[in-house]
Amino acid sequence: MSTPFPFTAVVGQDDLRLALLLNAVSPAVGGVLVRGEKGTAKSTAVRALSALMPGVDVVAGCRFSCDPAGPDPACPDGPHEPGAFETRPARMVELPVGASEDRLVGALDIERALAEGVKAFEPGLLADAHRGILYVDEVNLLHDHLVDLLLDAAAMGASYVEREGVSVRHAARFLLVGTMNPEEGELRPQLLDRFGLTVEVAASREPDQRVEVVRRRLAYDDDPTGFAARWADEESAVRARIVAARELLPSVRLGDPALRQIAATCAAFEVDGMRADIVMARTATALAAWAGRTEVLAEDVRQAALLALPHRRRRNPFDAPGLDEDKLDETLEEFGEQDGGGDDDPDPDGPGGGGQPPQDGPDGDSPAGDVPAQGEPSDDGQAPAAQGAGEQSPVRATEPFRTKVLSVPGLGEGAAGRRSRARTEHGRTTGSRRPQGALTKLHLAATVQAAAPHQRARGRSGRGLVVRRDDLRQATREGREGNLVLFVVDASGSMAARQRMSAVKGAVLSLLLDAYQRRDKVGLVTFRGSSADVALPPTSSVDAAAARLESLPTGGRTPLAAGLLRAHDVLRVERLRDAARRPLVVVVTDGRATGGLEPVALAERAARLFAADQVASVVVDCEAGPVRLGLAGRLAGELGGTAVTLDELRADAIAGLVRDVQGTSRRAA
Repeated sequence: MSTPFPFTAVVGQDDLRLALLLNAVSPAVGGVLVRGEKGTAKSTAVRALSALMPGVDVVAGCRFSCDPAGPDPACPDGPHEPGAFETRPARMVELPVGASEDRLVGALDIERALAEGVKAFEPGLLADAHRGILYVDEVNLLHDHLVDLLLDAAAMGASYVEREGVSVRHAARFLLVGTMNPEEGELRPQLLDRFGLTVEVAASREPDQRVEVVRRRLAYDDDPTGFAARWADEESAVRARIVAARELLPSVRLGDPALRQIAATCAAFEVDGMRADIVMARTATALAAWAGRTEVLAEDVRQAALLALPHRRRRNPFDAPGLDEDKLDETLEEFGEQDGGGDDDPDPDGPGGGGQPPQDGPDGDSPAGDVPAQGEPSDDGQAPAAQGAGEQSPVRATEPFRTKVLSVPGLGEGAAGRRSRARTEHGRTTGSRRPQGALTKLHLAATVQAAAPHQRARGRSGRGLVVRRDDLRQATREGREGNLVLFVVDASGSMAARQRMSAVKGAVLSLLLDAYQRRDKVGLVTFRGSSADVALPPTSSVDAAAARLESLPTGGRTPLAAGLLRAHDVLRVERLRDAARRPLVVVVTDGRATGGLEPVALAERAARLFAADQVASVVVDCEAGPVRLGLAGRLAGELGGTAVTLDELRADAIAGLVRDVQGTSRRAA
């Protein structure tokens, strides 16, 4: 087994280390979600934590890590007789993003259960993680059905495996730790709320600290064992402090003044439900125990708020997580003790202080100074002041509105989601087939029907059914998949009227919000001037798409053909990466085309490439004014899709659009 990087050798990242240590002191805090850019020691710190966790006593030979002091009466390996036990290190179990359901919850041998009447159960990762750490790297990319299983296990402290009436249950209480890069997409709100604490991490902009990070990493890579040995004393000290804090924890007093501050803070920041209050209370208690105190102070409440509330105050996926510290201090002061004891702000430079990720520079200043996002150079290297004549600065989008589903026709086989019909592992049963590999979803009626004609030949003598491997049938199911929604947005001068472009951005933002809720990937292609640009390659992060849309300037000519060709090229490349994910192209334009010879004819020729590939498409017609040329409708016809006005995107008006998209695509097929 490889030697892990020492926890105490991690440079900086005080909030990350503090949040992990608090969960080691009090697992009831509920785990940690670590958000941040790649290369910031997220995974390194989490993997190093397991070496600091105190050992656990388990029943000897139990595959489910039962506590000998109170074994689980429903343990599949039970009942356990009092006596033999063993002490082993706490486990850290990693859940891969692409894991199957059986790998997570365990596999039940359906064939033996039906034919022999025995429960042959192979434990999964939830059983391995019981009384330890369950670590999910890139947790935001985890499939929805695995997220549901995690939520159930975290809520009930147990895992259930059901296969056609055959049931196995075992305890599954674990410390849930997840890491994610927000650029790759956000978490579902239900899973987000299950993490007790959240921490934002970023690479330091301080040269001396970066030098120390590189120095330690190179030393570890050259000699992992020797490097770990040099940090052995620090590791032992932290391990001993965790044990001492655990022993002190039951003696820590959470007084009414601290409880009032916790309740007032959660109310002031309008967090949903009561879980935030409970997590804050447990975190403040763990902070006091970690500091060696038996009384919770206001500084503990403040630090607990900075760790427990930022991810709970988001109202939509475009809200940036975070907390207004001035408002927090005002609330704590207003509801603090009258004598002010312990109400002073903690030292922001102390261990774990601040609760916020490092700033862009050593003095908290961004290297970009006061230059706004739209002031960045364009792809051709021109600064905004030197860009083409007639260009307008970006305008803000109107408020997003609720839309109904735009779906891709037919039956897909893509990643689980909530948009288009697809063959999935979960959903309603639509038929049966012979299993290919291990049987996972038994179709009981089809299995009985296959076995029934052969009972006399098999010598059946009792009431039971004689079932053989060839009789088993796998259930086929239909659910929903996520799609690739590729936006092709006209940012030319013909779209540059500020009120009009604001409405266009609002419509695209509304569709982005819908894509987030339906677990889609999104991409953004824009065209103006003389070329088209991939503003955002296909990604699961609608936050990134919304940010690019907000900073989109307008002006110049309308190279519609270039925009369509660039979008077609994006789909071609993405098809090689993820062939099962079906695309939906949303072209936002008034249909005009300028530049070069026969620009409209070129655009229509480019559109026919999508029709030839049977790509589902929608043209959002942005044409305004009393005289309408109908160019967007012509473009939709060449695409094999349908055209819709901005007003028709709203609410119930979009229902007819879905039928039009499906009908047009069927005719094209």
